[in-house]
Amino acid sequence: MKKEATLSLEEIEAMVTGYHGDPFRVLGCHPYEDGVVIRAFLPQAAKANVVIDGTQVLEMARKHWDGFFELMLPEHPFPVKYHLQIVTHNGREQLYEDPYAFGPLLSEYDEYLLAQGTHLYIYEQLGAHLKDVNGVKGVHFAVWAPNALRVSVIGEFNNWDGRRHPMLFHHDSGVWELFIPDLSEGTLYKYEIKTHYKDYTVAKADPVGFAGQLRPNTASIVWDITKHQWQDEKWMNERQQAKDTAAPISIYEVHLGSWRRKNGWEWLTYQELAVELVSYVKRMGFTHIELLPVSEHPFDGSWGYQVTGYFAPTSRFGTPEDFMAFVDACHQAGIGVILDWVPAHFPTDQHGLGFFDGTHLYEHEDPRQGAHPDWGTYIFNYGRHEVVQFLISNALFWLDKYHIDGLRVDAVASMLYLDFSRKPGEWLPNRYGGRENLHALEFLRRFNNSVHEQFPAVLTFAEESTAWPGVTQPTAAGGLGFDMKWNMGWMHDTLQYISNEPIYRSYHQGTLTFSLLYAFSERFVLPLSHDEVVHLKKSMVDKMPGDAWQKFANLRLLYGYQWTHPGKKLLFMGGEWGQWREWSEERSLDWHLLEHSAHRGLQSFVADLNMIYGRESALFADDNSWQGFTWLDFRDSLHSILAYIRTNPDSAESVVVVCNFTPVVRHDFRLGVPRSGRYQEIINSDHHHYGGSHVVNEGEFVTKDISWHDQAQSILITLPPLGITLFKQLPESTE
Repeated sequence: MKKEATLSLEEIEAMVTGYHGDPFRVLGCHPYEDGVVIRAFLPQAAKANVVIDGTQVLEMARKHWDGFFELMLPEHPFPVKYHLQIVTHNGREQLYEDPYAFGPLLSEYDEYLLAQGTHLYIYEQLGAHLKDVNGVKGVHFAVWAPNALRVSVIGEFNNWDGRRHPMLFHHDSGVWELFIPDLSEGTLYKYEIKTHYKDYTVAKADPVGFAGQLRPNTASIVWDITKHQWQDEKWMNERQQAKDTAAPISIYEVHLGSWRRKNGWEWLTYQELAVELVSYVKRMGFTHIELLPVSEHPFDGSWGYQVTGYFAPTSRFGTPEDFMAFVDACHQAGIGVILDWVPAHFPTDQHGLGFFDGTHLYEHEDPRQGAHPDWGTYIFNYGRHEVVQFLISNALFWLDKYHIDGLRVDAVASMLYLDFSRKPGEWLPNRYGGRENLHALEFLRRFNNSVHEQFPAVLTFAEESTAWPGVTQPTAAGGLGFDMKWNMGWMHDTLQYISNEPIYRSYHQGTLTFSLLYAFSERFVLPLSHDEVVHLKKSMVDKMPGDAWQKFANLRLLYGYQWTHPGKKLLFMGGEWGQWREWSEERSLDWHLLEHSAHRGLQSFVADLNMIYGRESALFADDNSWQGFTWLDFRDSLHSILAYIRTNPDSAESVVVVCNFTPVVRHDFRLGVPRSGRYQEIINSDHHHYGGSHVVNEGEFVTKDISWHDQAQSILITLPPLGITLFKQLPESTE
């Protein structure tokens, strides 16, 4: 047998020191002269053997003191089926499959799509996947790092030694892959990337990893995400109806870590939330739960908005299948699930996406485009088709694997404008000299097209705080293609108005009514979200003026106005019963406040609002045109009164709404109504059951032929103080 090494000393040194970028050319079994050579790098081995056909044991020659071995087999046919057997320095014997005896698993077609940036389901190929290859079980790893010198899989299984499992590089796609036999679910791993940048070497979490360690640990975890047996077939088959913009949509926004805690400090698990949160939301009558980002993130204080594990539900509350079970429980209860999704930026944590392969791979290199000045984060490079592919595939992943019903895209405005939060000289104009981010526009349109083509029943929402036109218009018409947009203008103006003492509201009537000038320019959601109850903005009830009774009365009035104004509804947790303290991710909501009648009354009012909202089609059937809304009176600024009609154009059913934004009871208030007949009050925020003073309208009200509010008929009612009341026509008598 040939005594000298079959490789040059330089190539062996490159392998041993972790600089070799093509391990499959060196390791494994190769034809050599008239036979074959088997090589292995085994730094943990005191001795290494090759076992052929399970019986023939041949000792390998050590060709480098740090554990580079080889065995020559003259006149032996290629290939050879073999195992490696080692004896460790402490005398332990191990037998295992050689990872370098397995060829590449990526298909040429997948490589082509990945290289083109058109692979919609990269998570089927990239990441860590449990595989059975030729009867051998293990894990197939694949990661995109086109500019790296060398990429290795590291973990406890190889003592986090990046020299042990270097990967195969595909030049056309920039993807590295390796099948490692005998690994199983639960294996901790990272990718060690040796770069061309000043010998910089870094350990990165898997960008497409399906599970991750609980912070402060940052490793990815091999996970089988196919185990959950879904029980939501009925919901999935019928959820298209819930997508219809003529459907009632009432969203309860939740931060899972602080909605409720056990023992005063412990998070509820996904399994516990599947019982407690789902039953609560069902009882309260909300149609959807919107979750602040659940993708893995290292810093609790980011609320999930600084994502490092885009394909992994956070391990704070359980496993991936636990989160699937939570979504499943929502669906079985008839509740949709919306995820807050963050494609606008990502954190600078070393194990994350930043400077991934020694280059600015996911982010722009120029900080005028690639760094967010407010949040200290990186901005995705939407001009790179592989980055767009990563983000769109991630969106589809949650819809595909986790049956998510909607995606709320965070911080859209920061994506649309190149000068967002930047001073002159701190940003670069587009090729036409403008401030619009053309690549981000193309990305958002492609995102919406892909979601709606692949999952037609899924809703997309834009958190967009400017007057950008066509956010909810089809992409074919030049719009961005979202189903709905958060109405930040309505939120800002309404909160500004309601925070005024009632005596001053007459001077600000236009602030309240301004929203109807643009209410039908987009398809809107009316949000009272988490952003409005933090950073010294006060809680919802504490924003209200007056004493404690007036605060709760004002808040009930505000919610009644929100629920009857055109647009879908969103309310952040705790707002439904009057959380006094500002929200903090560090603690539970103050559920003990429900021991007090004022909080219970507010909670009951919101539950009844949801019940009436879901029952009365006039309140939701047409949120997007004047056919569904008619002003009765918006001019009575002196008395701070608003009156309007909500109508279902198809059935002609109507609900008449009157808001009194002062604490003065208005007796003998004449209210115009659309048709003659009998009317009845269907909800009144001043009812004693809700904590009000019980200025209510009992019994039936028969119209008179007195023209009022531009209507031929009218009724005489009493307006409650700081209250809202809704009237509906009763069916005609059958007598």
